[in-house]
Amino acid sequence: MTAPVWQVEFDRAAARDLRKLGADAERRVLRYLRERIAGPEDPRRLGHALTGDLQGLWRYRVGDYRIVAAIEDGRFTVLVVTVGHRREVYR
Repeated sequence: MTAPVWQVEFDRAAARDLRKLGADAERRVLRYLRERIAGPEDPRRLGHALTGDLQGLWRYRVGDYRIVAAIEDGRFTVLVVTVGHRREVYR
């Protein structure tokens, strides 16, 4: 039996946030998600669980940018909720 493969999906607002970052940052974020998060390994291994108002979501760090995502175990999906610069993403 093979391990399930995790898929990465974007919320509509997160896709808009990603486009606002600029071409270079967008490429870095997409490469990180494709190479490190999507695939057979548990996406929690590289992320950090958030607390407070964002409890239940996970954070991934790509340089000065942060990816906030919900992990849906039943669908083996990482749903990106928002993407942004570290000083703005948690507001």
